[in-house]
Amino acid sequence: MNQENLYDKENLHLQIDNSEQQVWNFISAPDLHPMKVTVNVAKYRSAPGFIFVAPYTLYEATMIGQTGSLIMDQSGNPIWFNPLCSTYIQNSDFRVQAYHEHPVLTMWQGTISGTQSSELNLPAGDPEPGAYYLILNQHYDIIKKISARNGFTSDLHEFTITNRNTALFTAIKQVPADLTPYGGPKEGYIDDYSIQEIDIETGKLLFFWNALSHINPGESMLPAASAAESNNIWDCYHMNSIDEGPDNSLLISMRNMWAIYKLDKETGNIIWQLGGKHSDFTISPDASFSWQHDARYRADNRISMFDDACCASSTSPPQCQSHGLILELDFCNMTAIALRKYFHCPPLYVPSQGNVQKLPNGNQLIGWGQKPYLSEFEEAGNTISEPCINILYDVQFPNENMSYRAFKNKWIGLPLYSPSIAAVKTSDCTEIYASWNGSTETAAWQVLSGPSPCCLTVIIERLPRTGFETHAKINSECAYYQVNALDSCGHVIGTSRIIHLNGQ
Repeated sequence: MNQENLYDKENLHLQIDNSEQQVWNFISAPDLHPMKVTVNVAKYRSAPGFIFVAPYTLYEATMIGQTGSLIMDQSGNPIWFNPLCSTYIQNSDFRVQAYHEHPVLTMWQGTISGTQSSELNLPAGDPEPGAYYLILNQHYDIIKKISARNGFTSDLHEFTITNRNTALFTAIKQVPADLTPYGGPKEGYIDDYSIQEIDIETGKLLFFWNALSHINPGESMLPAASAAESNNIWDCYHMNSIDEGPDNSLLISMRNMWAIYKLDKETGNIIWQLGGKHSDFTISPDASFSWQHDARYRADNRISMFDDACCASSTSPPQCQSHGLILELDFCNMTAIALRKYFHCPPLYVPSQGNVQKLPNGNQLIGWGQKPYLSEFEEAGNTISEPCINILYDVQFPNENMSYRAFKNKWIGLPLYSPSIAAVKTSDCTEIYASWNGSTETAAWQVLSGPSPCCLTVIIERLPRTGFETHAKINSECAYYQVNALDSCGHVIGTSRIIHLNGQ
């Protein structure tokens, strides 16, 4: 993450030529190439915070920029980018959580089936073996690497640090099964999803629950015949979120069941089912959902979800617009009604992924999953007939880039590695470039130069930070340069290495 490079005028010209593309390129950090985003809507009532996404794309599409984990400000400027070594490796569920009351970054890392080949060895969206979860501190150091237990693969859909400082996550395993009773191959497999909880410090497995032992695969909305497309593996459940409740319960979303389940964590029994073939609730027509993601408890007997409502199978009903959805549950009459909806403008039909995040001021942030957008809405939401109202913030990714989820969080990044510097000699001046990947506290830069490394003096006292990389033109003829990062009070919080300008 600490790159200091000296560029000649020819390299600078190439850099300028590339600036019109939808990828960021930096003189001082030449190994970082995150995607550029377009901010379509930005209104003052949007909540404060940084944007957290993990860009990648499917095998058939062209990835714009590098895969990895990306923090942006609300203007789309990168704050921190951690690129991965290959487009065939992805991050997922990248966000801020708390561990021992300290803010941390968490993410899944691995390869998602469907991103490395047109031939599916696993159902699309499954994690390939070898995946794991990462916890990073405010210095961007990895403090924990966690993998699933009991022969299961760490799954990309959910990783939550509980208030007990344990890790709660989804994991997956292919289990041999005769699928002929369901209309599939005899020598088939079932994607069995598990919920696992481990003690982060010791690695001890504290809780284990698996879907195949509790939920009939025959209730799946995805035909067993689909296994023929993915090595005879039937993704009948596709669990994609877990949320802890106040009563030792878990709220689980299973996309391919079109159902949300409340699970008694102590007994492992299903308390109730919402949606699917055997719903315990009568769902009003405007509250129905399908292929959903990210089910979350809300206050006052409400739950939220991202309703993909579209495209995941040839058995889908007529395509409906995907949207954020908040339901109100009546446990006396066992009914569910739609309380709020959040549609995109223009309409989106999302085949997979997506999430709904409640922000501290009541606004709702929607990550549009497989579609290249994220949006923030006022709590009141909108309707399918008036989708353009109450949208406060909307960002579009380039091409077919996507992020499994998107979040807005407050974050203070305090990198311990040094800021980066580059210098370019032109015909009439010297140009200095300064950046510090991940620093949220840098407000300005101080530029130093001198005839030798031991004789540097300040030539620019305070150069305001502008975006990820700050640029200054100076008339100095000196051979050596250095920059100091300054916080909002003018204190030096980081110092780059000293670089030598060739030819001086």
